[in-house]
Amino acid sequence: MADQQTYHGSCHCGAVAYEARSAPITQAMSCNCSICRRKGTLLAFIPASDFTLTAGEDALIDYQFNKHVIHHLFCATCGVTSFARGSKPDGTPMIALNVRCIDEIDPDAITINRIDGKSF
Repeated sequence: MADQQTYHGSCHCGAVAYEARSAPITQAMSCNCSICRRKGTLLAFIPASDFTLTAGEDALIDYQFNKHVIHHLFCATCGVTSFARGSKPDGTPMIALNVRCIDEIDPDAITINRIDGKSF
């Protein structure tokens, strides 16, 4: 397994910021569901235990829809969704990182996997 790296992400205004530990992120998911398509997120998933919110818990607004199992969080000031909280099917807490908001990642340099979330 590859060594873990520390990534730094934030919303546009910087009110919400985080650190995430992960193997090198070389790919992300592009989903065409109703919310991901509109937001334009590119997502990489990590265990919640590898995520630390360093600023902005009080700046987050939570939006849930459909089955209400994913917390689509966005900054109350700038409106950017830098990450979401949810669980794997087995109940393990996970974080969906919006790689567009990670300082160390160029979204044009990673592999994008397209997922048909619209059909789920």
